[in-house]
Amino acid sequence: MGMISYIRKEAEVIKERDPAIKSSAEVLLYSSFWAILAYRTAHKWYEKKHFFRARWLSQRAAKKTGIEIHPGAQIGEGLFIDHGHGVVIGETTIIGNNVTLYQGVTLGGNGKEQGKRHPTIGNNVMVSAGAKVLGSFTIGDNSKIGAGSVVLSEVPPNSTVVGVPGRVVKRDNVRLPQQDLDQVSLPDPVKQEIEQLKRECTSLRMELEALQNEKKTKEEKE
Repeated sequence: MGMISYIRKEAEVIKERDPAIKSSAEVLLYSSFWAILAYRTAHKWYEKKHFFRARWLSQRAAKKTGIEIHPGAQIGEGLFIDHGHGVVIGETTIIGNNVTLYQGVTLGGNGKEQGKRHPTIGNNVMVSAGAKVLGSFTIGDNSKIGAGSVVLSEVPPNSTVVGVPGRVVKRDNVRLPQQDLDQVSLPDPVKQEIEQLKRECTSLRMELEALQNEKKTKEEKE
């Protein structure tokens, strides 16, 4: 793909997912544009086993953009990194098509294990600001990871994950994350559990009051 075609394609992706962009030329101002461009070149070098050269380019891009993408990662089409400072993508990460990452996202490992040690991100996935996905497992297609979540295990397709550690709180959501890009309107499992406890406490209190009234009535009759 030539540079002009690449710029046009990236401009389409950014326009689709960032309402702030007003013209195609603005794509050149996005750090994600330069980070991904450097990654594409470095990845080609990496595949040809020019490891030092590939790492040199990726580290240079990381210093300039704040986005660190290991050249060994495998990334599909349509990746968009919005406000990407602090994003880290590890060596054995696999990313599908039309994925959106926000600032502070880490796709990392959880130790010094060998082989595949970073996550696989499916198609049409959105990983919200500050989320950490750590380990060798899959985030299913069309899933959404809530802001600040720490995901340590498999996520089924069409799921919403929130919390530390991340838990699936919604399944089979028909909306596609790369279209609605909603990082805010997500379920709160802690609040839901507290509300459930409050309802149970209210129910138990009412039962206790009923028993006490029944006992009092019985005593008065005696």
